[in-house]
Amino acid sequence: MSAPPSDPQVPAPTGSARAPGHRLRGSLGAGSIVFMVVAAAAPLTVVAGTVPLGLSAGNGAAFPATFALCAVVLLLFAVGFCAMSRHVPEAGAFYSYIARGLGAAPGLGSAFLALVTYTAVQAAVYGYLGATLDAVVQHYGGPAVPWYLYAAAALVVAGVLGFRHIELSGKVLGVLLVAEVAIVLVFDAVVAVTGGLGPGRSTALLVPSEILSGSLGIAIMFAIASFIGFEATAVFRDEARDPERTVPRATYLALVLIGAFYTVSAWAVVSAWGDADAVARAGEDPGNMIVSTITAVLGPVGGDVAQVLLVTSLFAALLSFHNVLARYLFALGNAGTMPGAFGRSHPRHASPHAASLAQSGTALLLIVVFAVTGMDPVTQVFAWMAGTATLGVLTLMALTCLAVLVFFARSRADRRLWHTRLAPALGLAGLLTCLALTVANFPTLIGGSPALATAIGAVLVVAFAGGALWSRRVPHPVPVQVSTRHTVDTTEDR
Repeated sequence: MSAPPSDPQVPAPTGSARAPGHRLRGSLGAGSIVFMVVAAAAPLTVVAGTVPLGLSAGNGAAFPATFALCAVVLLLFAVGFCAMSRHVPEAGAFYSYIARGLGAAPGLGSAFLALVTYTAVQAAVYGYLGATLDAVVQHYGGPAVPWYLYAAAALVVAGVLGFRHIELSGKVLGVLLVAEVAIVLVFDAVVAVTGGLGPGRSTALLVPSEILSGSLGIAIMFAIASFIGFEATAVFRDEARDPERTVPRATYLALVLIGAFYTVSAWAVVSAWGDADAVARAGEDPGNMIVSTITAVLGPVGGDVAQVLLVTSLFAALLSFHNVLARYLFALGNAGTMPGAFGRSHPRHASPHAASLAQSGTALLLIVVFAVTGMDPVTQVFAWMAGTATLGVLTLMALTCLAVLVFFARSRADRRLWHTRLAPALGLAGLLTCLALTVANFPTLIGGSPALATAIGAVLVVAFAGGALWSRRVPHPVPVQVSTRHTVDTTEDR
């Protein structure tokens, strides 16, 4: 292995170098980080909420194949993302990658866009969690309670866990994730063995004409939104045991597990009823389809367990996004682009405690606004905020792919053709296709209002532009040095 000539190192700018007291610490392995990001993806929530919508409004019984297609696109994205991770020592994820590849203005613009995006997805989960918990309590004979009170209670618990060391959150998420995945895997296994309640196991996901039927664009839009959260592996870089190995392993593992779980579980839902009946049931009652399906296959006890685990699935996603947002604020505080207090770690917990508290305050403010304006927690809070997050994350991933291509073309720090050119280019093409389909179908995703779709798009554009303009007021908004310790020249990959 030979290395090209080293590029001159540029000293880290003031505010970006991390003093000992301003660095997060931890010993998270790939498994712990995978728990974090898979929990953020909320597997049971996707099976319960997204699968019925994909069946009814997307490409029908072939919708499970759409998860596999999206997983392939995201794996192509991950190749360049992981190749560049060894040259990005900061834990700023999209922000750090885009800044190193495209410059300070796009980097800080993406940071502001990421803050808005992840705040939106967390707000969506608060609305869905409050409504779901209220429904479960009433189902078992309890009183009707406003959704926002449940959301506020969940905020307090997430805030306490976010204030403490990351390994505590990792343990909580591990337990919750195992529970929600287990009930679905049991359901999948029973359907695979018995053939379900209908005419037998579905084969629609293997038929090209079925995959291309209906509205493939809407199907891709719903499927790609279900992967939000996997890209946050790099945010936990400082708390990883061996970040240069742990982060790439966690990224690939999370994507493969999420993609396989979604594809198989969606296929099991279809197979449980049969192609035509599954699509009909999804259109008639999408909100209760998964619970009624699990009840029919596993019995009343299985249905009751699924209802409870749907609540814990939402809380796990909430906690994961809380941790991600806190670490984004921490990275920006360290870089001097946000108040310096955000970049301070707790002396005992080694957590971004100030950023965590600020993030909790922002979430509380949003819950109050939603409550005062009387917004419906599902059809408005969840739908609007989830749509915003989908558009924002796709934009960030496309920018990151572009940044990877530009970074390696300029630095020549890694000469592997597949890792630095081909895979990122294919990933960028796939992501731009998904982004175009999402924009075209965006009004559908948020309830059918073109005016609202335009307003949400404007918010995201303003966030990015605001960050780009703010970079001019910050002397050194991002580190600009290129790490040459890990320069790679593997000619056999060409």
